[in-house]
This record gives sequence, C-alpha cells and structure tokens, in this order.
Amino acid sequence: MSNLFAGNLDALSRWRSELQVRLGDFSRFLLEHDLADASSDELCATLSQRLATDRVVVAFVAEFSRGKSELINAIFFADTGGRVLPAAPGRTTMCPVELGYEADEPTSLALLPIESRLDGSTIAELRERPRAWTQIGLDSSTPEQLAEAVAQVMRTQWVSRDKARALGFWDDERPDDNPPSDDRGQVEIPVWRHALINYPHPMLQRGLVVLDTPGLNALGAEPELTLGLLPNAHATVFVLAADTGVTRSDLALWREHLGGRAQAQYVVLNKTDTLRDPLLTPSQVERQIEAQRRTTARTLGIDPRFVFAMSARDALTARISGDARGLHGSRLPAFEEALGSQMLRRRHELLHGIVDDAARQLQSRAGHLLGERRRQVAEQTLELRGLRGKSGARLRAAHKRIATETAEFEQCIVQMKAVRAVHSRMFRQTLQGLSSDRLRDELAQMQQSIGASLLKLNAKKIFAETCARLRAMLGAAQAKGEETHAMLGASYARLNAEFGLGLALSPPPPLQRFVDELDLIESRYLRYLGLTHGLRLAQTRFMEQFRRMLLSKLRVVFESASTEIELWNKTASAQANTQLGERRRAFRQRAEALERIQQASGELEQRIEELEAQEARLQLLLLRLGKLAAALRQVAPPEVAPQGALPQQPPRERARA
Repeated sequence: MSNLFAGNLDALSRWRSELQVRLGDFSRFLLEHDLADASSDELCATLSQRLATDRVVVAFVAEFSRGKSELINAIFFADTGGRVLPAAPGRTTMCPVELGYEADEPTSLALLPIESRLDGSTIAELRERPRAWTQIGLDSSTPEQLAEAVAQVMRTQWVSRDKARALGFWDDERPDDNPPSDDRGQVEIPVWRHALINYPHPMLQRGLVVLDTPGLNALGAEPELTLGLLPNAHATVFVLAADTGVTRSDLALWREHLGGRAQAQYVVLNKTDTLRDPLLTPSQVERQIEAQRRTTARTLGIDPRFVFAMSARDALTARISGDARGLHGSRLPAFEEALGSQMLRRRHELLHGIVDDAARQLQSRAGHLLGERRRQVAEQTLELRGLRGKSGARLRAAHKRIATETAEFEQCIVQMKAVRAVHSRMFRQTLQGLSSDRLRDELAQMQQSIGASLLKLNAKKIFAETCARLRAMLGAAQAKGEETHAMLGASYARLNAEFGLGLALSPPPPLQRFVDELDLIESRYLRYLGLTHGLRLAQTRFMEQFRRMLLSKLRVVFESASTEIELWNKTASAQANTQLGERRRAFRQRAEALERIQQASGELEQRIEELEAQEARLQLLLLRLGKLAAALRQVAPPEVAPQGALPQQPPRERARA
C-alpha cells in the first residue's frame, strides 16, 4: 500500500476509527449518567453504524479495450504481484464488477445470471436474495485464485436475437450498437449480469469499493448502472485510449451516461506507451500527448486539469518490479494524488459535518437535562435552608406544600396527555404523506400514463409531472412540520409558565435537501428518458424494471425524510417525558428529605450538604459533557496529500450520503 491513493485512504480510515472511539466515549458518558433518552440512543447508534459502514466508491467506465481493468490493477492490486482483473486484448469485463469487503461475509465471488433481467427485478432487490446468485468461494491466501475466479466475468454465450432483444442486448432501432452475431443469427451476450467480489484486500478492508463497468451497450441495457450505481459513486474515472482519443462511441457514452454528473470526475488517457515512436524525440512525443490531452478536455467539456495521460501497463509493471523510475515515467502517481486528495478530502468534509451536527444535538439535549436537574437542586437547597431553626409546624407546612405542588403537577400530566394526543395525530398525518404506499401509487400512475402514450414520446413530460407531485408531497410534509412546531411551541410555553418546566423545542428538520435530492434524481432520469431510451419503455420488462428501480431510489429519499421527521418528533416527546420524570423524582426526594428531617434534627444540615455536593457534581458533568462533545467535533482531519493546482468542484454528496 505504498501509492498515494492508499496513503490517503489509510488516513481517512484512521480518522473514522478515532471518531468511533470518541463517539463510544460520549455514548458511555450519557448512559452512565442517565443523560440519554430514546432519541439520543438512536442518534448515537445511527452515527456509529454510519462510521462503521462508510464506503468510498470509485467507478471506472470505458468502452472495450481502453485498458480500464489494467488501470484498476495498477492502482489498487499491484501488491498481489499480478493482475486481479482480466486485462487481455479485446473484450474482457463483460458485466459490472464490484470489489469490496464485508467482514461478516465469506470471501467469495457472487455472479448474477443474465436471465435475472427477465423478471424485472433490480440488482438492489436481488442483493437481498442470495439464492439468485452463483457463489464461488475464494481463498484469500492465494491471490492467483482470485484472478482465476474473476476471469468468470469474461464469459459469454450465444443466444437467438429474440432472447437478446428480451434481455436488452439487441435494438432494432440502433443496429450499429448491437453485439456481434454469427452466420446463424446467434448473438453473443454476457453470461452474467453482475458480479460481487468480497475479498480481504487491505484497501477494500479500509472501506474502498471499486466498480468496474463494461461499455456503452451494457450501460444502456442496464439502466440501474446509469441511474443508480454510477451516480452514487464518489468519483468516476472515464478511461480513453491515448492513441485514438475520444471516439464516437466514447462520446456517446460520455454524453448519455456521464457528462454533467455532480460527483468528482476524472478522465484518463491510457496507453500512452503506444505513442512512443523511434522516429520522434521524447519532447515531440510529449507534445503529442499534451495536445491529445487538451483536445480531449475540449471535446468532453471538462477542465484540462482533470484529464490525465498515463500508461497503466507501465505502471503495473513498475509497481510489481519495484521500479520507482518506471512508475514515475508511467505518469500514474499524479493521477493517484488528484484522486486521493480531492475525493477523500471531500468525503472527510461530509462526514465531519454529519458528526458535528450530531454532537451538537446530543450536547444540547444532555445539557438541557443537566440544567433541569441543577434547577431542581437549587430549589430544594433554597427550600431546606429556609427551614433552618424552624419549628415542627413549619416543617409540616412545607410537607403540605409539597403535597399541594404534587397534586398540581398531576394536572400538568393531564394537559401533557392532551398535547400528546394532538401531536400524535399531526405526526401520523405528516408521515402518511411520505408513505411507501403513496410513492407506489404515484409511480403506478406514471407507468400507466407512459404506457398509454403514443410511442412513449411523452415520457419526459409525464415523469416531470410525477416529480412535481412528489415535491409537493415533501412541501406538504414540511408545512405540517411547521404547524406541529407551532402547536408544540405554544403548548410548551404554557406548560413552562404554569408548572415551571424547562421545555425547549428545536425547529423541525428542513426537508429542502430531500427536495434537492429529488431534483437530482429527476435530472438523471430525464437524461435517460430521451428518444434513444424512451423507445425501450415500450418493452414491458424494461418499463417494469425502470419503475421498480425508480421506486427503490425514491423510497430512500422519502424514508430518509420520514426518519428525520420521526426523530424530531421523538426528541420533542422524549424531552417532555424526561422532564416529567425528573420532576416526579424531585417531588419524591423533597418529601423523603422532609420526613427524615422531622425524625432527626441533624438531618437538615446533612441534606443541605448532600444537595450542595450534588450541585458541584452536576457542574462537573456539564463541564465533562462540553469537553466530550468538543473532542468529538474536533477530531483532526486525515492527513491527505495536497491538492496542488486542482480546482475544487462543488461538493454535492450531502444529499445522497
């Protein structure tokens, strides 16, 4: 793991580990001192799970024979001493391959048969069905076996044109893009639809996921790649051949599936070794490479500083042989520096923002609870100090006052029950507008309307109208949240004034980021619903898969919005429950203290001392709370390599992370 990307990934992994340790310290502190309510426990558990399962996804996209697999081998797997992904001339990767590592899963290669496309199930759905995959066990002690097993992704089969058409590999409207066929009309297609490799390679263990995708035909036939896997990648690497530059099929792939995406994008002009010419001087070759790099940037409409020329083959050879000079000459290190520093720094900024928000919420909730306890201790101390030197009648009067206040407090509970009933009804109404049933109904209506459209030419308009209704659903939920906030705010203010509570209410979660994510999904799908792909919607299987895939993406957005709303409502309710419980306990302690004082004259001063010690302890807890929260927010960022002159791209990951 000597390359720059690996070093940056190590730094990010260490930083996440340190965050998990400090989050554990914070969570234990809250638990040990009874400062965590149900919503705080849920927030800590969610954040811990997020840090433990965080992944960095890098997707490599190219047409056939661009050296994409060789580039992946050179960057990530040179330490195995050979090629992990097949990189022979011609077609190699025939299906998308995901390489990652889950410790609780066996080391294996899972292959999804291409026939799984026929029932319309998405890859995301099929991930939950292990029996749908062909499993091949791998021995992590022999990297050679991994390379041998991964060669399965090269397998093809010959089928009739009808079957190829049903599987999405044959398009009568675009004959130039169809796969080769033999003299009997048989069509060559992949055996597998998708491959998952779970392998304990050091970089994969640190949270890296590598997505190796095939060319234009496969992307067009598998919309989930274009609309799901690629947009969720944290960086996309588009690989071209330096000797040919941007070909027509390269440009089609870029325009239809990659251009204009929000995540970090890099273009690699691979195979610069093919430009070496004994009749040219090294400086002349260098000028040719630079000219090709700038022409490529112009053609694709991307900043030239994100276009990198290199030789993946030379880099892999140099890494395996330990040739530092040859590695430098391959030009790979400059690309690794850009990929590692910019993408991983952006990932750090995103996670740091999430942790910072969570730490502030947890500190605020626990701080309010400690403040309420200090207020009650101060009231009890003041009350008991007022009893110094007083008669038994005065003690009995104080005891009677506590009984009266307790009875009045029961009225507070009655009013709180009424508030909860209204709150519960409003909460249910809010969630109903974001339910999975509503989503399914909207998409079923969209599917029916597109199906009735002549030649599916109105698909874009119908889809845009559906998205407008979905935005309205989010807007209605936001309005309902504001209405709930106003109701609870007025109710809590009244209860605070009448019963001396300290109820505070944070504003409802803003749903604009979910609207932004919906806009992003809409823009991706609208690109896909152009004339080229719109005609495919005439196929029932294709339309059903499109609907199910869209439902899966939208469900994540709406369920995330529902979760935030639910957590906010839980926090509001939990705060009231906690303060009512604290108040009830305070009444009980006051009554018990007076009873002891009535029975023993020395009990009064002892109780006052206990309360003073309790106040000092609460102050220390408040100080400790602040230090733990600050420590969680101020974990040092990973020491990533400098970005140099690379321009910053606007981070858009927060909406989908």
